[in-house]
Amino acid sequence: MHHTAILGAMKLHLGVLALLMPLAALADDTAEYKLTLGNYRYDAGYSGQDVNLRRRAGDTNAWLAVYRDREFGQQARTGVDTSIELADALALQPSVQAATRGFLGGSINLQWGATWFGLVGWGRTNLRPYYNLNWDPNDAVTIGLGWRGDGGRTVSVTLIADDRLHTHQRDLHLFGRWPLGESLRLTLDLMHKSGLGGDDGSLAVRAWGWSATLDWPAWFLRLAHDPKQNFSGLDADRLSIGLRF
Repeated sequence: MHHTAILGAMKLHLGVLALLMPLAALADDTAEYKLTLGNYRYDAGYSGQDVNLRRRAGDTNAWLAVYRDREFGQQARTGVDTSIELADALALQPSVQAATRGFLGGSINLQWGATWFGLVGWGRTNLRPYYNLNWDPNDAVTIGLGWRGDGGRTVSVTLIADDRLHTHQRDLHLFGRWPLGESLRLTLDLMHKSGLGGDDGSLAVRAWGWSATLDWPAWFLRLAHDPKQNFSGLDADRLSIGLRF
């Protein structure tokens, strides 16, 4: 990594830590924090860095984060999501997110079932510039089915499909989480994406991506390959390291 990239990453990390001090002050005996440092390597020959601090208390998560790369620049974001139990094995899951450059977005999911469960959801943004670091379209509908077992075992299939911008973008996920022992857990996400992308919508995308995460009690390691990230011409490989405290 060049010296300028190293200095940029250090400034980013220090800046985020300064922003996160007020959040850390909200700590209580039941809250869990997760700090994630991510590096995104693009096939165009440059990298991006992301720092994310997430606080979980009960069924509610709040986060603050900053992403930067030499092409896009820098963007800070914050958000919150929660789960509201409506009835036995029926939950409403709203989320909201805001970012610099004027971005606002939100989603709402309805999940029902215990061992076997179903999921439907809907998301919307104000279409302002946003560097999307997750796999999926934000202005979309979600449909999913899954199974939960003992020890956190989970298997699910989820489809996220654009329903606003007429891009025909669809991400299909096969997700699995399984304990490998008393203190180790493996999570796999195999994803197939298809639809139209690029700045003018002329790029036909059809590709497979994946992520693999190893979780220990205090920290985790994630590797991922995201082809045609955000339905662009860029392929991204991600390395993330996280700490829980």
